Amino acid sequence: MTPTQRLHDLGQSLWLDNITRDLLTSGTLARYINELSVTGLTSNPSIFDHAVTHSKAYDDAIKRHADAGKADEALFFELAIEDLTQAADLFAPIHKRTAGVDGWVSLEVSPLLAHDTARTVAEARALHAKANRPNLFIKIPGTPEGMPAIEESIFAGIPINVTLLFSRDDYVAAADAYMRGLERRVAAGLDPDVRSVASIFVSRWDKAVLDKTPAELRDRLGIALSQQTYKAYRDLLDSQRWQRLEGWGARPQRLLFASTSTKDPAASDVLYIGALAAPNTVDTMPEETLLAFAQHGTVDRPMDRDGGDAEQVLAAMARAGIDVGTLARQLQREGEKSFNDAWQDLLRAIDTKSRALA
Repeated sequence: MTPTQRLHDLGQSLWLDNITRDLLTSGTLARYINELSVTGLTSNPSIFDHAVTHSKAYDDAIKRHADAGKADEALFFELAIEDLTQAADLFAPIHKRTAGVDGWVSLEVSPLLAHDTARTVAEARALHAKANRPNLFIKIPGTPEGMPAIEESIFAGIPINVTLLFSRDDYVAAADAYMRGLERRVAAGLDPDVRSVASIFVSRWDKAVLDKTPAELRDRLGIALSQQTYKAYRDLLDSQRWQRLEGWGARPQRLLFASTSTKDPAASDVLYIGALAAPNTVDTMPEETLLAFAQHGTVDRPMDRDGGDAEQVLAAMARAGIDVGTLARQLQREGEKSFNDAWQDLLRAIDTKSRALA
């Protein structure tokens, strides 16, 4: 049995954090589904920027859409939806077999809207309607302005992947927004079965403090915060508030571990995967990490329901001068900027190719 199969059998979903047209047309994604237990896929502006700028696979489509008058973001979303609907169709049997728990793909709203609630909601509606796939999440960043957009989108019945979460408090705020949207649906006589995942970013923590912590704490912050958040996730599922919603027909917003590639060159290339093994959660990983884990990963035991040694590690981090609350906000801002920069690079690349192919 492969390590990826063992992780799947433990009850965790393995999603690929990548999308390219070559991945689809070559049959590679289908092979990952069949051989490596991949049951979903995520994307972000950085991934699409790399896919479009480093491949000629999109050139014909860019020319076709440019000739039809599309440009900038409108042209990009045509390309993205073409890729993601094809991926969604590959995962459709898994989505059906798991009654909607698994088999999802994700498309992010423009990162330029991260602080514009109303326009984020409008774009989420438009993108989900255009894609017209039941197993497509719309990604909305968990910024302060994003939280009401998440609530409103859930109330509108749009499946949401909440992205750019960095701490337990971020996760709790996203879960609260999700439940408020569901509670409003119940009050309005609507079906509360609207799916969601909440994506907490892991490895960026350790990269940020790599040179600021003693050796015994190296590469432990991301895992500790994941453990702490997992405890909050399990506590929420046991809460009376959630039990009421579940009794009305709601399904859990699953916790998703994102940014799970190792950033420390001195550490294992599968450092986070085994440590984050937990039933009824998702681990989305880059292609390189997926292949490395399939080759030499191990799954010893699931994550402790009570968070394990998270609080001890976080207390030691505090003594070492790491202010987790301040760093969480910094990392979210840096994540926003990274996606914004990738978005601008992507639009420039599309514009350049459109002109060259005209």
